[in-house]
Amino acid sequence: MNTNRRIFIQSLSAGLLGSIIGSSKSAAAEAKHIPAYSSTTAEQYWDIIRTQYPLLHVPVYFNTGGLGPIPQCVTDAVISTNSRLQEHCETGHVLFEPARKDLAQFLGVASHEISFVRNATEANSIIAAGLRLKAGDEVIFDSHAHPGGSHPWLIQAKQAGVVIKVFEPDASSPESNVERIQSLLTVKTKVIQVSHITCTTGLIMPVKSIAQLANNRGIWFHIDGAQAVGMIPLNISELGCDSYAVSGHKWLGGPNETGILYIKHRNLEKIAMVEAGSYSGSVKRLPGELILEPSTMRHEYGTRNAGLVVGLQRAVLFQNQIGRDRIANRGKELATILLDSFAKFKDIKILTPLDSQMRGSITTIQHPRATAEGFFDYLHKKKKLRCRLVSEQGLRALRISTHILNSSEECERLIAGVQASLKDL
Repeated sequence: MNTNRRIFIQSLSAGLLGSIIGSSKSAAAEAKHIPAYSSTTAEQYWDIIRTQYPLLHVPVYFNTGGLGPIPQCVTDAVISTNSRLQEHCETGHVLFEPARKDLAQFLGVASHEISFVRNATEANSIIAAGLRLKAGDEVIFDSHAHPGGSHPWLIQAKQAGVVIKVFEPDASSPESNVERIQSLLTVKTKVIQVSHITCTTGLIMPVKSIAQLANNRGIWFHIDGAQAVGMIPLNISELGCDSYAVSGHKWLGGPNETGILYIKHRNLEKIAMVEAGSYSGSVKRLPGELILEPSTMRHEYGTRNAGLVVGLQRAVLFQNQIGRDRIANRGKELATILLDSFAKFKDIKILTPLDSQMRGSITTIQHPRATAEGFFDYLHKKKKLRCRLVSEQGLRALRISTHILNSSEECERLIAGVQASLKDL
């Protein structure tokens, strides 16, 4: 914790501090009753989980991979926290530390290794700009990277002369993706970045094997985890990466404009500051030396919305209440229902890996005749089913995200809609 933040906390009276924190915790604790899970009443259990979301039932929502619906308890935490802070006209930065503790535990890292950012895009950008690569230095990433993962590096190519190399994700086996990366390595390779789970086809990358490849060669390994955190359980410290980007507004069900940047502590100084402000460090007197905050928190460079941070905290507590393995299994179970049915439609092409270890809760398909836009519009307008078109890399496909707010009945409706499209389009 930097000097400025200590001064802020110490300047608050004990009563005011307790009032703000107590109010926030009370709001975070409020949620409709969630019963104990039982496999014999599984569908009833998930029906109750669905009641936690204010999201309308029409159209049926299958786009958590784009923007995740927010449980009511998260919205309540955001509103109540900001309302309480306005009563005292305070920033609420004192609330960051208990939230940071919960987020760090959820991600399997130390509290001082994470900072709150606006989204995974900002986290990716901090790493891309902060590594201060030079002309001729090479960066490798997957060709299915989201613009939030690719554009920060394309800017470095434009401004600094960095050389970009991409590999096509291979759905045939985990090992093939490691081999494709390895084939691109040279003595000039400085960074490897992968999408933990691709936003296009839902392919899960073998990140531990890629980390070993990078670590053996002294190459910085960054993971864009926008599609992973909240969909599958993970422990970042066990992955072997140097940095990791988290999106709060997708599978986690956190508020918009929330995310996490993880930097392995021993590598903190390798990332130069690209933005700085009062929370980045301290200086005794101007002009003088800026002493940076000795943790990843240095990248929280200005006043932030404490309500959003508390909302993100509440989102992970909500997931913990349900169970991270249970969430992953539910999403994958529904995705498997879709895959098994689509496999019976000879004209539908499945782009998502069929290998169970390489997929999670995303299913991506191609229509034999319709464009991605036409396929999307048909399901959305005619069948009231909200998916996401995939136009990246010319895939001309449709992405379906199945999460804890979806049901098997909704999946059957989608299957029927896809089947009908084969006749109508």
